[in-house]
Amino acid sequence: MQALRETAYRLATLFITLWAVSLPASGQDPRLAEQAAAALKRAAEYYRQHAAAHGGYVYHYSLDFRQRWGEGEASPDQIWVQPPGTPTVGLAYLRAYEATGDRFYLEAATAAARALVYGQLKSGGWTNCIDFDPRGARVAEYRNGRGRGKNNSSLDDGQTQSAIRLLVRADQALEQTDDAIHDAAGVALNALLAAQFPNGGFPQVWTGRVTAQPVLAANFPEHDWRTEGRVKNYWDMYTLNDNVAGYVAEALIDAWEVYREERYLAALRRLGDFLLLAQMPEPQPGWAQQYNYAMQPIWARRFEPPAVAGDETQEVLATLLRIHQVTGDRKYLQPLPRALAWLRRSLLPDGRLARYYELRTNRPLYMERRGDDYRLTYDDGNLPEHYGWKFASQIEQLDAAYQSAIAGRAADPPRAAPETSPDDVRRILAQLDSLGRWVSTYAGERLVGQPKFLPGQQYLSSEVFSRNVEALSAYLRP
Repeated sequence: MQALRETAYRLATLFITLWAVSLPASGQDPRLAEQAAAALKRAAEYYRQHAAAHGGYVYHYSLDFRQRWGEGEASPDQIWVQPPGTPTVGLAYLRAYEATGDRFYLEAATAAARALVYGQLKSGGWTNCIDFDPRGARVAEYRNGRGRGKNNSSLDDGQTQSAIRLLVRADQALEQTDDAIHDAAGVALNALLAAQFPNGGFPQVWTGRVTAQPVLAANFPEHDWRTEGRVKNYWDMYTLNDNVAGYVAEALIDAWEVYREERYLAALRRLGDFLLLAQMPEPQPGWAQQYNYAMQPIWARRFEPPAVAGDETQEVLATLLRIHQVTGDRKYLQPLPRALAWLRRSLLPDGRLARYYELRTNRPLYMERRGDDYRLTYDDGNLPEHYGWKFASQIEQLDAAYQSAIAGRAADPPRAAPETSPDDVRRILAQLDSLGRWVSTYAGERLVGQPKFLPGQQYLSSEVFSRNVEALSAYLRP
């Protein structure tokens, strides 16, 4: 169930601009719309007043706000960049501003964007957390000179990409009148383009312009990949893990739509070209999480072996559909039939997809943990709980989007959430308590950041808040 939620969340982020579409104004219930607008304002006022720190947000909060969690427990001076942290909440505020015209939401989004400006690294991007205490445990080498330590701009889990998206969209809403936000967006976009390899791919982490590498097509390693072991500095090489390409695509699309500079569209095309190159040959025409400069799947962390990856393949196909939608270039549709056929023949008996499929044999591949060590296995009976090993299939949705695209119809990529219906609005309103909170109760599921909640513990979630704000805004948008 948690794997399904994670896949749905990543796709929702990837297609956030498509998802925020409401029913026609003539189809709205005026009284329900009035209630939705009032609830939206009450929830946003409460969250901004109580959850924000320095304008930014973390993943989860105790109901008394004495405890805050990102990737681990956070101090009052720490905010999170990685979704569903500060950029996710800030973008939700912008949706509310677009839907209502109420400048309260623009001010809240601007505060979140300025918090990101503070934590921008000298290398131009962001890491997963910003620490406003210069002596704090998570401080990094900030561009403003108030930090110290590492300067690793990261594309992992959408960190830098999501920050860019909020800055770019806030810059648009503010009509480029906030110099700090406008300047930070430009610096970040320049750094992102400098991190793109000649073949169009991106590393997971950068500290400066990447080193040029030969342009090659994906291929199977000839050596024994099982004994190769973890590749040092794998994060410097071509990465698709955790939807790096999808997040980058959305950041480039936002930059193109807002600034209309051809270089962003060109970078998007190069990214699509890399995805074409990175498709593995038969009999496994999917994609790997991580490639070396010879375009062969490689080890990353100890539990991330070289393999063809089920979930990353689905994310790549969704990204190719999105790039085709923006560019109109049909070459980005060419990999889909072979990849969809491979996904279908790789389904597990329960209808899900394994994260890893062994190179060449296509056997589902897992890990079991023994102390601090991991061991490759074909047995899924003792899987480590800290990682997603199986994912829900998105094959039919992807195929439907592909069929629409080749038929020349308006080809929206598959949506992770439907448009907001009146019943959705009523459900969201019913869940809002008298203080303006959407309170969640922990039932043992795997949550982003993996906070150590006890069963039955109540908490506030930035993911839930943002999702509900997006949904109400979609219903209210004229």
